[in-house]
Amino acid sequence: MNRLPRLDPIGRDTLWKRVHSALKSALLAGRFFPGQRIILREIADELGTSLTPVRDAVNHLIAENFLERGGVGQGGGATVPLLDADQFNQLMIVRASLEPVAASIAANLATTEQIDAIQTSLDEMKRSVMENRHGDYLDAHYRFHFSIYAVCRMPIVQQLIDSAWLRCGPTLTLALPQHIPSLKRYDFHVTALDALRHRQGERAAAAIRADIESARNDICAMLDRVNLSYP
Repeated sequence: MNRLPRLDPIGRDTLWKRVHSALKSALLAGRFFPGQRIILREIADELGTSLTPVRDAVNHLIAENFLERGGVGQGGGATVPLLDADQFNQLMIVRASLEPVAASIAANLATTEQIDAIQTSLDEMKRSVMENRHGDYLDAHYRFHFSIYAVCRMPIVQQLIDSAWLRCGPTLTLALPQHIPSLKRYDFHVTALDALRHRQGERAAAAIRADIESARNDICAMLDRVNLSYP
């Protein structure tokens, strides 16, 4: 009788990396709020895994400064950093320096299929707001930006952008109640996509920079107000 080929076992190393990737995606998409506790048992239950790979993944995110050390045991784990205005401003300066460059290069490289995929994310951003699905908006917003940056074929630049987003992504969610329902920055995204279609690198870069600067100004002002309210 023919034996079926054996499957390669999934090692602990592979499993924690999968959890690490899932948590990074959640941070990038703003699924966690500043100051929120990351409960190991809750993450393990949601992902359908044991505590060990979750603990390993969280420890790596802490070492990478994307999370902060929380309580001990199953109920603790980590917390999402609560940035002040100066810290957030620094991260947005990094974004404003790198993302326009990536968008400019992408404008000269994007294929029709890639532009269509970016258009799909943009359409989902608007549709999710109209249907009051803010979580889906965050996912679509993340896909819109990173689909553009993936086109530029600059992995080191992409890693740096990824790192800045991981650290400021949760704080970006503070603008949800005020700015997402009104689609305040939607026109910047429309302009960026149109520039990609017409291979206008400088225009694409300007639109992405304007989007970042608008968010930086609004959220830094919001963080300043929060800090002033706590003597």
